[in-house]
Amino acid sequence: MKKIIVSIVAIAALSTGAFATNSTSGCGLGSMIIKGGSDKGSHIFQSIFNSISFNQAFGVSSGTSNCKSAGHAMNERTQDFVASNMDQLAKEIAVGHGESVDTLAELLNVQDKEAFASALQANYNGIYTSDKSEMSDVLDNISAM
Repeated sequence: MKKIIVSIVAIAALSTGAFATNSTSGCGLGSMIIKGGSDKGSHIFQSIFNSISFNQAFGVSSGTSNCKSAGHAMNERTQDFVASNMDQLAKEIAVGHGESVDTLAELLNVQDKEAFASALQANYNGIYTSDKSEMSDVLDNISAM
């Protein structure tokens, strides 16, 4: 039983490092329930609560629950991928899933691909603002989400 608890705590603590954080335990409802907790116990509780409730990914993508948008790292590989796959990416974003959307999530180091795909789909009209959207416009609009 102790091994299971230790494993859960370790996974929770490690998983929060990938998100845009406002404290060492991350953002989300856990950080809102235990405000200003600077001891390890508070951070562990915040991390576990965020992991169990699956609210952190939504907070990061929507900028709520004490989460600040860190923006996406738009490196050259990401730019090349989007430029080469504009049509397919637009189709997959419209339906909310697909191989190109998954690849984009990996290039942007997104941990929760399902939440990312849903956010892209919900913001489709803001991402593709015209029929002549260019790669740079698409990436800027994804960054602004």
